[in-house]
Amino acid sequence: MIALRQVSLQRGTQALLEDADLTLHAGHKAGIVGPNGAGKSSLFGLLRGELAPDRGELEMSGGQRIAHMAQEVEALERSIVDYVLDGDHALREAEAALAAARARGDDHREAELHGTIEALDGYSAPARAAQLLVGLGFEQADLTRPLADFSGGWRMRVNLARTLFMPSDLLLLDEPTNHLDLDALLWLEQWLGRYPGTLLLISHDRDFLDAVCDHIVHFDRRRLVLYRGNYSTFEHTRAEKLALQQAEAAKQQARKEEIERFVARFRYKATKARQAQSRLKMLERMGEIAVAHVDSPFHFTIPAADKTSHPLLVLDGARLGYPGEQGDSVQLEGVNLTLLPGQRIGLLGPNGAGKSTLIKSLTGELPLLDGQRVPGEHLAIGYFAQHQLEGLDLSATPFLHVQRLSPRAADLEIRNFLGGFGFHGDDVFAEVARFSGGEKARLALALVAWQKPNLLLLDEPTNHLDLEMREALTEALASFEGTVIVVSHDRHLLRATVDEFWRVADHRVTPFDGDLDDYRAWLKTRLEQERREARHDKAERQEAAEASREDRKAARRAAAELREKLRPLKRERDRVEREMDKAQGRLADLEETLADAALYTDEARKEELTACLAEQAELAARLEGLEQEWLAAEEALERLQAELQAS
Repeated sequence: MIALRQVSLQRGTQALLEDADLTLHAGHKAGIVGPNGAGKSSLFGLLRGELAPDRGELEMSGGQRIAHMAQEVEALERSIVDYVLDGDHALREAEAALAAARARGDDHREAELHGTIEALDGYSAPARAAQLLVGLGFEQADLTRPLADFSGGWRMRVNLARTLFMPSDLLLLDEPTNHLDLDALLWLEQWLGRYPGTLLLISHDRDFLDAVCDHIVHFDRRRLVLYRGNYSTFEHTRAEKLALQQAEAAKQQARKEEIERFVARFRYKATKARQAQSRLKMLERMGEIAVAHVDSPFHFTIPAADKTSHPLLVLDGARLGYPGEQGDSVQLEGVNLTLLPGQRIGLLGPNGAGKSTLIKSLTGELPLLDGQRVPGEHLAIGYFAQHQLEGLDLSATPFLHVQRLSPRAADLEIRNFLGGFGFHGDDVFAEVARFSGGEKARLALALVAWQKPNLLLLDEPTNHLDLEMREALTEALASFEGTVIVVSHDRHLLRATVDEFWRVADHRVTPFDGDLDDYRAWLKTRLEQERREARHDKAERQEAAEASREDRKAARRAAAELREKLRPLKRERDRVEREMDKAQGRLADLEETLADAALYTDEARKEELTACLAEQAELAARLEGLEQEWLAAEEALERLQAELQAS
């Protein structure tokens, strides 16, 4: 149990908590939400003992093993799989002691340590570490590469894998999805759903919070308010509380009517395409969502250019990538696309497939390796990418940044515009050097919006933004009348802002006929196929190595003997795989059912909710047991293969 009783906490001159109370029980999965700077990360500091409350008490049940993701990772020469294994300190200590006992020839101590490592599940540790890294997007060939070989974003993925690998009773994750693509994010959701301990999760991704959390802790005016249910349930409950305040109720009604008018206009434009219909359903929900954020400090629109072109931009026979002295690095080939006014496109595909390369090529920032880029006469591009935060003038102010773009703009017009992005009063004249990552991201978005584009190209625009700003951006993009292309792992934003998807994979850009649920199914099928191919390739390599050491007759005899001895083990492994696939499929169905906010509020469905939660817990435990059975069968196969090869 975790209990805060009348806790007050101050950092510098800023009061973060005042007489705050909170109780979380073992096994809770709680999302921590609130505006940037409210104190979410400081709460983690309290739980880890790095900070002490200025007043009040913090009580935690004894013996809790805490796993927490470090915010920085050194560029070490250690292989990434070893770096992940280093997260289990007890295992590493036992392995070091075993090596020392062997060096001394101490057989008795060596036998004891083998038992210790077995108890720590140490002999399956390399396979478990590799499984985490592959789930987070690494290739098998990457596992032995040193940490220093990878960029900062990929090092943070290794850091996340190490945190998940640590034996823990309490898992503290601070923005774990910031450096993940959609594929890795979906995998992480499933992993956290099976985590048996207590989870505290800071995230600004509402769909991620919905999928993982069963409680929400809201930082509200220096207090901590605990809500039962996922993030959607929290929004609904909070909207009802705000509506009890007369002034807020009036604001809520005005916001709801504003969005309903927009949805009515969009309804006549919506096509029959699957994602366009998904968007229409999402927009219809946004009126309800907006009332929970009526007290948000952010509310803005993105005006479109007065003129447009038809088409806006064409890529013809394009080859995209990066030139090099030893040959071009080609990421995408045969790209033929035409962007028309009003199109709304989301890019899907694994990390590194070329989504950012495509966007840079559309802007003209990255020249084509081959083919043609033909811009329309009135093309006006608004481009947001992470590196634009680095391009801000740190010595300038938000006001000066806008004024440089439009020297003749009135002071009041600039100040009112920046107010929609959360820059009020003296904030518009503050130096950017003192801004947080979230404030810089808001300013970069404001500069894009100020320029009135007719083509918006957005590459992960929600990184560093809190939930309130994400919701404001989602509304602004949903009502933007120009053309939009967006890369994002924020599924709520994608559902509300794009009418079609393009899939970037296998060096091609192709239309994807479906919505995000269809993409999840496609991704699952693709991963299963890749696993089957990897197993097949591994088997072929093993057979080739055997054949090279023996003549054909001996090889055939050995292969027959091997197949005979391996057959029962393979049957057992395959049986477990089938059961795992069946359990995972059912678990996915349950998670989809549990994502329905109405399930938690409808009294008539109370028994259904209880049954779903019970079956989810049972399936999660069953799946964990099956995974251990699969690992045991795989290890037995490998041991037998090694023995037969040695003989």
